[in-house]
Amino acid sequence: QVQLVESGGGLVQAGGSLRLSCAASGRTLSTDTMAWFRQAPGKEREFVAGIWWSGGTTFYADSVKGRFALSRDNAKNTVYLQMNSLKPEDTALYYCAVATGYLVTDKSQYYGYWGQGTQVTVSS
Repeated sequence: QVQLVESGGGLVQAGGSLRLSCAASGRTLSTDTMAWFRQAPGKEREFVAGIWWSGGTTFYADSVKGRFALSRDNAKNTVYLQMNSLKPEDTALYYCAVATGYLVTDKSQYYGYWGQGTQVTVSS
């Protein structure tokens, strides 16, 4: 079992920055993929960014490439999502999720563990 706790959300003006954190507990991540998804009101959940824990490979949605960046702290089993140049359309509830078993994917149905989410609101 993996438990995930997100933090770092908040209200920021357009062009500003936020850093989200996702701390995993229950076991040490190894062959897993940890990802961020987001869901805006009235919209479907969408993939934002992911990292394959074993190799450190990162992948991003086109909408955030060049603005968002993932990093990790292996000792803390934690991933950070640095979000820069934020836009009002980035406003959403951001979820951290983990997929197990060497599965590197942006498809939410393959992620079996989810956090409760942290709200990001970008004002224009």
